[in-house]
Amino acid sequence: MKSLRTVAITFFLLTATAFASDAQSAFARIKTLDGTWSGKTSEGKTVNVINRTISAGSAIMSEIQDEQMISVFHMDGDRLLITHYCATGNQPRMAGTMSPDGKTITFDFVDATNVLASQPGHMQRLVLTMLDDNHHTEEWEFLSKDGSLQHHVLFDLYRTK
Repeated sequence: MKSLRTVAITFFLLTATAFASDAQSAFARIKTLDGTWSGKTSEGKTVNVINRTISAGSAIMSEIQDEQMISVFHMDGDRLLITHYCATGNQPRMAGTMSPDGKTITFDFVDATNVLASQPGHMQRLVLTMLDDNHHTEEWEFLSKDGSLQHHVLFDLYRTK
């Protein structure tokens, strides 16, 4: 019985360490997006994004210039989070998980501040796909207040600086 308990504890510790390292790896991957990006949305609009590593490397700020929205990526213990400061006036937080190949990080809604009945909804999901060092996509999903998908947009971005 004692050896079974030791095996279970060892498995738990190894699993917890793997999750922490995946989140740290995903955060390091996002740091490679530092720079200026330009491209098109799936709606054909031009989009410009500036990503900056801030706060002594503990956060990455992403500014969608055309929409005047800011998102901040950061670690919270062993989780990777993003807080999106939306033009609708709310601030959804989403937790990230990295795909096994390390190219895609999917952020899913955790909670939000300032979600009001008068607002149309909130951002629910972000999927970042790193295609190469100078090309990535961002898929944003916005849910209406009734919980249905209201808006889905894909940014196809290329590094300009």
